[in-house]
Amino acid sequence: MTRQIHRDAPVIVSARRTPIGSIGRGFASHTVDALAAPVLAAVADAVAPAGLPIDDVILGNCLGPGGDVARVSALRAGLGLDVPGVTVDRQCGSGLDAVQQAASRVRAGDAKLVIAGGAESASTAPWRFWPPEAGSTTPTRRYERAPFAPAGMPDPEMGPAADAVAVRFGVSRERQDAWAVRSHDLATVASAAGRFDDELVSVDGIGADDRPRPNLDARTLSRFRPAFGGDGTVTAGNSCGISDGAAAMAVTSETVRAELGLPGLRIVASAITGSDPALPGMGAAGAIRRAIDRAGASVADLGFVELTEAFAAQVLAVSDAVGLDETTISGDGGAIALGHPWGASGAVLLVRLAARMHAADDARLGLAACSIGGGQGIAMIVERVA
Repeated sequence: MTRQIHRDAPVIVSARRTPIGSIGRGFASHTVDALAAPVLAAVADAVAPAGLPIDDVILGNCLGPGGDVARVSALRAGLGLDVPGVTVDRQCGSGLDAVQQAASRVRAGDAKLVIAGGAESASTAPWRFWPPEAGSTTPTRRYERAPFAPAGMPDPEMGPAADAVAVRFGVSRERQDAWAVRSHDLATVASAAGRFDDELVSVDGIGADDRPRPNLDARTLSRFRPAFGGDGTVTAGNSCGISDGAAAMAVTSETVRAELGLPGLRIVASAITGSDPALPGMGAAGAIRRAIDRAGASVADLGFVELTEAFAAQVLAVSDAVGLDETTISGDGGAIALGHPWGASGAVLLVRLAARMHAADDARLGLAACSIGGGQGIAMIVERVA
């Protein structure tokens, strides 16, 4: 597919990420701004030769301490007192939404250079409590997540919702376990081959992803019990890990990218859709269809796909529903192997797309997409430019 690229088209350059750490391990004491700042600084250094001011920093985040994580991270990164920041919360789609918002500003002419991405520190996320109701003697109650839907509507936890997706769309336990093995195998091979090296920004001496496991096989995974009880097929083995990490990239115009001489990904189309909150794992399907339609493309035009691997069940169900070629999905492993730092995960997808697409002799389009708690989906289609 050959397209003429307008000089003001929004383009992603210098996509970087931290290693992804499992909760309570290597990044156990790192606050969310401590994770985001090194990546922001690395991206800013890469685009500094353009001589442009950074118009804004937009970061996705779900569970941080408040106080505008993006602005705090920009200050900590030393980007300058005049660089603003804004924080986006679209749950698991937050990092991808941040990039989409940056692209909209560049396309509209309201910005020339924005750094966008996401960050999450599950390890240091504050505890939250509901206050007692007026006149009630009921004590405060701790909660781990805010509601995704109002009272009276379905608002399942994501694990049981993934079990429901598996039942509704006929995704077997064996197929889920096989996908998990694939994710770990691909990630360990990619890591050993150095395919993550150029995208990683070390943080306090930590330079490699924590979670991928070599030699994991289906027989081992078959021993895992259902994680959410009953006859469920979702287990700790075929699900992602709760994680810490950050990812960011510069979003600018094709004119600036060409002046810098950097490879880039042009943002061709994007979409955000709502879906049934009872089956949040299917949210990405509608967004993917809409983004493909807006791009004037077809599923056959997609050569590289990154879907958030929160659960193998939902990745496979979305793939089946859209008709994706499974061989194009998460070719170096996904969140089941690498981890799922919620607010950063959508941006991690774009970092991985950039690495895969720039390394391949394949001009087909790339797709990044997330299913989101509460029943939403977000998708972005990109093409390689150089």
